Amino acid sequence: MAIHLARDDDAVAACLPVLAQLRPDLAREAPADALLRIRRLEAEGYRLAAAHEAGEVRAVAGFRIAENLAWGRFLYVDDLVTDGPQRGRGHGAALLTWLIERAREAGCDEVHLDSGVERMDAHRFYEGHGFAFASHHFRLRLGEPGVEGVRDEGQGDVPGEIP
Repeated sequence: MAIHLARDDDAVAACLPVLAQLRPDLAREAPADALLRIRRLEAEGYRLAAAHEAGEVRAVAGFRIAENLAWGRFLYVDDLVTDGPQRGRGHGAALLTWLIERAREAGCDEVHLDSGVERMDAHRFYEGHGFAFASHHFRLRLGEPGVEGVRDEGQGDVPGEIP
């Protein structure tokens, strides 16, 4: 198995069918639009890596290296997916190991990722590779009906915030 960054358009296009298994919106986009979306993300530091075997993409990871006050320098895994029929054959583990090595080479202190609450198999996979459940991730979808944002309902200030 070989793992490489998907740099040219053909390499990125070869990743899209596998990536769409995790991100179904990609399957609804024209390939040219999906490629443009990836290129916009790359301008912000996103990289796409693929594990290949027998000339086929078996697993894909989108990631970025960044720094913040909470985690220091870190590698964040945006996307990690193995082609459905190939799961359980070590492709995802090899790609995750590759990502951890890239983080070490880049001087990162940590590797982070989010996983949907319903993805219990993925959680077991990550925990089996040394990842620990470290936080709750919250989101607020802007522009959806019924989303008003922050309102004061007597809950007071968030702990740790400066009044």
